[in-house]
Parts: sequence; structure tokens; C-alpha cells
Amino acid sequence: RLPEASTDDPDIKQMMAGSTLRKVKSHSWKKHRHFRLLEDGLTIWYKSRWAGRGHSTFSVSDLETVRDGHQSELLLSLSEEFPSDQCFTLVFHGRRGTLDLVADTPEEAKCWVDGLRKLIHKSQTMDCKERLDQWVRDWFTKADKNKDGQMTFKEAKTLLKMMNVEMNEENALHLFTMADKLNSGVLDREQFVHFYKLLTQRDEVWKVFQDFSADGERLLVDELENFLQIEQGEREGRAQELIELYEPSEAARQQMCMSLEGFQLYLCSPHGSIFNPDHEQLHQDMKLPLSHYFISSSHNTYLTGDQLRGQSSTEAYIQALKRGCRCVELDCWDGPDGEPIVYHGHTLTSKILFRDVISTLKEYAFKTSVFPVILSLENHCGLEQQTVMAQHLKKILGEILQTSLINGQVPEQLPSPQDLRGKMLLKGKKLGGLEQRSDETITDEVSDDEDGEMERESVEDLTKDTADSNKQKSKSKLSRELSDLVLYCKSVPFHGFEPARASGKCYEMSSFSESKVKKLTKDGKEMVQYNVKQLTRVYPSGMRTDSSNYNPQEMWANGCQLVALNFQTAGLEMDLNDGLFRQNGGCGFVLKPEFMRKTDSEFSPERPESRPGYRPLRLSIQVLSGQQFPKVNQKEGSIVDPLVRVELYGVPKDQSRDETSYINNNGFNPAWNETLNFVVHVPDLALVRFVVEDYDKASRNDFIGQFTLPFTSLQPGYRHVHLLSKDGTPIPHASVFVNVSISELT
Repeated sequence: RLPEASTDDPDIKQMMAGSTLRKVKSHSWKKHRHFRLLEDGLTIWYKSRWAGRGHSTFSVSDLETVRDGHQSELLLSLSEEFPSDQCFTLVFHGRRGTLDLVADTPEEAKCWVDGLRKLIHKSQTMDCKERLDQWVRDWFTKADKNKDGQMTFKEAKTLLKMMNVEMNEENALHLFTMADKLNSGVLDREQFVHFYKLLTQRDEVWKVFQDFSADGERLLVDELENFLQIEQGEREGRAQELIELYEPSEAARQQMCMSLEGFQLYLCSPHGSIFNPDHEQLHQDMKLPLSHYFISSSHNTYLTGDQLRGQSSTEAYIQALKRGCRCVELDCWDGPDGEPIVYHGHTLTSKILFRDVISTLKEYAFKTSVFPVILSLENHCGLEQQTVMAQHLKKILGEILQTSLINGQVPEQLPSPQDLRGKMLLKGKKLGGLEQRSDETITDEVSDDEDGEMERESVEDLTKDTADSNKQKSKSKLSRELSDLVLYCKSVPFHGFEPARASGKCYEMSSFSESKVKKLTKDGKEMVQYNVKQLTRVYPSGMRTDSSNYNPQEMWANGCQLVALNFQTAGLEMDLNDGLFRQNGGCGFVLKPEFMRKTDSEFSPERPESRPGYRPLRLSIQVLSGQQFPKVNQKEGSIVDPLVRVELYGVPKDQSRDETSYINNNGFNPAWNETLNFVVHVPDLALVRFVVEDYDKASRNDFIGQFTLPFTSLQPGYRHVHLLSKDGTPIPHASVFVNVSISELT
């Protein structure tokens, strides 16, 4: 709930009083809706005047940001009709669409923009305890049907069902009575929070606490230190810091000890997470050549849907960059009025202006990461519009575009991410090499399929007559202005590993379809060695018209840096991409293991045991319990039957999975106590994915949540795995409690 001070804030006051705003969905759909902020200060409620009792709500915590003015394509295209100072856009977490709104006056728009920004900041800066209390109060508000601020036992039972708790009625009534201090038969909001805490007392946490506490009531500083070193593999001297951070009782903090509640808060915090919080910071060496990193890369970045009819949108570029993407793709075609357009050629996908894409990239490229962004150009334009592209790139990006060699030297190896901070690089065809002086005349005939296979294995083959596609590929000309902007990422066809070894330049790179890479990696060693010096971009097969993805892990295991995925498509493959790039501060660059950075590398993913320094590890994960899984089946009275699966991804020998049994009717606090064991042959390349599903014997299990992380970012000991939705956004309070141990394989 909002602190009293906030309700005196004039913006918040006006939002609570409500406003009629115009909701804009398209050029023809613009309707008035009444919006207001509810008393809890965290829920936005809106309805149409005509919809009778129907209304919609969303939570402030669903919002990522508010953009004021014409910052969406739709509002920009309506700029003649709606002035900039009356427009704003709400951006939600995950893959959910944005909401474009127009106020009647600039003052009203400013009130909503400023007010929402304050509320978003407030919801993002709550600590674990505040967030939990707020979450419980939200449930109370949902369940308090007659809005009298009190809850009967009957209302409490309905609420438990909503919260995915199947409870023995006798047990629930007993706890309800304990919380009802005044014997009034009802609970107010604070008593309900107490009732909830009684409900969620966790035996498995209490048992661990008891193992280290002499009196069973508290952990003294040296007892906590003991636990941290023996179980959690923590460095010495952490206990005091954790007591100060997580112990809610002032008295216990002064005595330098931790209560059970503090212990549970620590275990649920980032310090108690399975993901090493140190890896949330930038912690790798960023001064090595670009080819020594895996680089987060997107395919057909402009698409929000499938490859045949999907929308093209600058919003898709913003979303990819926000997820840490550092290589975006632009398919450029000749457009009307001499302006090049970006879309998926020969299909029904919508079209956007090249210059709008470049302006969007300039604004959002470096908000998530300061390291370079590669613009992968698939150029289908004639000479005139290529020159227009070059002009837009120079004019809009200015200094941001890297147009000269660092130190004026032709490089022996690629520059580093550190050398190129805040810069954009163009990847495309180039007339001649970096060694050529520009006054030398070079033929400007460049064959159309110069860029590796130029994505010919694509939708175009499906949509064009085959006889037509078998015609001699025409020679198309390349504009000198555009060519001159390509420096360190010159697209060249791949003629084999031997020629590349003999005469390949570090700034030459090729693109391969997923199937071509699979053929080339039969003997993995050659591809690994090739990728020490040169960059490789891999893209999905043209047959994937539904924008599905391939498993990127196979490509990374062969040292390919730019493994491009359809970022708009949720699922396992994007979970792996998010998992790999979650480390190193989410900056979009992850340093390859040392054995993949040496020109004489002996590493082959097919035969990991053949490299020097091969040391397999044993990973043992005891799955203890689950907490507060969301309902996936909204049918009345349905409660989940959860199971936990742990999946390992890496070199072929490291592809394995194991799962627990399922538990009937308990999504609230299921307990398993089952141990899953794995052998990890190449820890430096392995990813671990935790998946929770709702077991169904008649059909496919429903997905509940997942979390994926690098094996090297696992923290040992008692840890919580905080679950993410299909979109990769956190599911409040849903977690799996595990005990992780890693040992040498003897």
C-alpha cells in the first residue's frame, strides 16, 4: 500500500480521482476509456463508458517504463492528429504489447506520466519483505468481495483456492483461529498477513535452521558463519553483513544474531539465489578480440510475429536491445519516394522506413549495455537507395558509427568490445579489403549471393517459382558510399577451412544457415579453430516460416559467436539464450572459455575428453520444495500437480535431463526431497535449466515456469530458483528450493 506521504502527491491524487484517456490501437480504433489508480496505489483500473460492469486492471509492477510523446510508431504516425505533449505509451515487461494513450490536455498527460514513473520506481525499489507483504495484501484486496476490509473463514477458503492452496479444512481453520486474536470470527488486513505467515511456515527451512542453531530460536553470528561456510561455500566473514541486510528484528540485529524469519528472508533473497549475484555485474575481461566472445544476436529483428505475415516494427528492435542483443538484422529493399524500407522481402510482412530503424537504434542501442552493436545488413537495394542508406547512417548515427580504423592500423586481430564501447559497426559487403587504398579502382560488381549463402535458403524460395530462382544470379552493384562504412565485419562467402586458414583476414566474416553449420561441424575442431580469429553468424533455416528457433547451444559449442535467434519467439531456445547472457552484467558479450580462444585449440565438442585439462564434474541437485506456483489452468477448483525437471545443455555428451515425481493438488508448498544427478563433461559450456510443469496424464504437461543459467554461475548449497514466465519475466514469489552440490568426478 502507498505510504501516506504518497497520497498527498498531487499527481497520485489526480490519478486516484481518475481521468478519461483515449486508448489508441490503430488509425481507425481510438476509444475513450476511464482510467484511475485504485486505493492500494498499485493497481490501474479502466473501463469503457458503455461496457456496463465490465472493466480491466493491470498492476504498476507489470510496467517497465512510460514513454512520453510520440515514442511509438502508431503515435508518431498520428502526430498530425494528436500533439506530442498529450501522448504517452505504457511499456509492459516481457513480450506483452504496449498501450498508447492520449490525454485531453498536456497537464493531464504530464500528471499520468510523472505519477506512473514515481509508482514504477517505488515498486522496483521495495525490499523482499515489503514486496511479500504487499503481495499478500493484494490477495486480500482481491478476495475481500464486499470490500469491508475484513475476511471471514469462508472468504479465506476461497482465497486459498485462488492462491493455488489445497488445504485440509481443519488445519486451515486452526490457523485462522490462531490469527484471529480478538475471536471476532474475521481477520483484518494485518491479521490476514499473520495468517498467511502461519500458512507459509516452512518445515524444510526450519529443519536446516535447527541443524545449526544451538537453542533452536536463533542463529548466533558464529553459527550463521558456520552454516555459510559448510553448506553455502561462502567466503569467510559474510554472516554479519547478511544479518544487517535480512534480519527484520531490530533487537536481533543489535545482538548480532538471526531469527528464523531473517533466515528465510536471506534464503529467498538474491544472496540465497541459485544464480551467483556477482555474475549480475560485469566481471569478464572485455579487452580481447571480438571473435573471443559469444555475442547475443537476433534474426530478422524487425519482426514481431512470423516470417510470412508478421508485423515489422521498430518496437521489436527496442525489445531485442533491452534483452541485451548486440547484433541486429536489417533486410533492406528499395522503397517508395526514394526511401529504403526494412521488411521480409517477397512476403506479406509490413514495412518500416530504414531511417526510422536507424533513429530507434541510436536512441536504444546503449541503454542496456555500453558495448558495440553490429548492424547486419541484408542489402537488396539498388545503387541509388544504397547511397541514401549510407547518408542516413552517417547523418543519424554521426560519431556513433565506427567509420575509421582504430589507430589507423589494418588489424592482425579484431578490436575488443572495450575498444568499441558506444560504437556501431556495419556488417555487409565491401569493395576490396582494408588494405586497399581507396583511390585504387576495384570492380564494383558484387554477386548477389556474396554473403555466405545470402539466406537463399529462405521464404523467397518458397514464394518464388523455382524455375525463376534457378536463373543465373544477376550481378548487382554495390554503392561505394555504403561499402566505405564497412570496416571490421566484411561479409564474404565461405570457401572452406583450408583457404580461410591460408588467407582469411580477421575482418572477413561469413553467414551460415543452421543446416550448413551442422554439416561443417562434423569434425568440431576445425570450426572451433576458425572461430578463434574470424566471426561467424548463424541464422535459422528459411523453412522456419513460423519464426521458430534452433538450439543455439550446438553452435556455441563450436565457437560460433553470432548465433542469431528470433527474439520474438518464446520457448526453450530463447531461455538458453537468456540463460547464457544473464551473466557478465547482461551486457550481451560472454567470454568464450580459454580452450576456445587459442589458435592451436585441440578442443572438439564431439570428443571433450581429448583436450588437455579435461576435468568432468558431478552435479547433484536435491529438489526439496516448491513455493507459490501460479495456476495455469483457470478452470474452477483446479489446482496444479507440479513436477520439477532439470535439463543440462552443452556439448553432445552434456545433453541430459531428469525429473522428480509429480505431487497431487499442491501448487502452494509441494515437497519432493528427491535428488537428481548429472555428470558434466565441459562445465565451461554447460547451461542448466530448471522447468516446473503441471502434470497431466491425458495430455501434454502445462508449463508453469523456468529458470536457466550457466553451470559456472551456479551457487552451491541451499538455494532458491526464482521462476520466470514463458516471456522471461519474474513470477512473483514462485520458486523451487534446492540443495546443490558440485564435486570432482572420481
